[in-house]
Amino acid sequence: MDTIKQLEWRYATKRFDKNKKLSSKKLNILKHAFNLTATSYGLQTIKMLVIENEVLRTSLLKHSYNQKQVLEASHLLVICIQNDILENDVVTYYNNIKRIRNTSETILKPYREDLIKFMQKMSVTQRLQWSTNQAYIALGNLMTVCAIENIDSCPMEGFISAKYDDILELDSKNLKSVLLLPVGYRADDDMFAGFAKVRMSINESVIEI
Repeated sequence: MDTIKQLEWRYATKRFDKNKKLSSKKLNILKHAFNLTATSYGLQTIKMLVIENEVLRTSLLKHSYNQKQVLEASHLLVICIQNDILENDVVTYYNNIKRIRNTSETILKPYREDLIKFMQKMSVTQRLQWSTNQAYIALGNLMTVCAIENIDSCPMEGFISAKYDDILELDSKNLKSVLLLPVGYRADDDMFAGFAKVRMSINESVIEI
């Protein structure tokens, strides 16, 4: 597969075909891609909601500035961050390393303690921003995987996060919504599909030293 060709094919889809749904296979690829996203220190403080239910998405539409992609897409992906990063999150992560890699406690202990101290030095606001940065990495990864898999997508920041949190009861899950990614297949009448990409030349955007 020509990766560059697929990235040129990708665009922020404005209209989805409501009758075309992602297969369970394609959906599983996106789930795994999200889970495999690189995160700082490997600490996964982000989660992804996969929403297919149209009634639920209809209730979210007005809190998305009536952007129809939320409802017309096959599925709505909501990328969330934790309300905070606690010491137990770090401990759980290093326990997973011990379990999966069979790494000794002697090796892990100083790294675990350093990461706990690092997180404790930050304010809650700084930790939330740190997690939000990871969410954007996941969004970029998902968009690239979508392009490779011929899945259309539309990254969205334009929504009322607090309303999403209420409707989806995210506080009970210790989560906050930060980004949306409707995914599916473009409608035949989406005129944006045929627009040429507007980008700088490579020589303008890339500096070789």
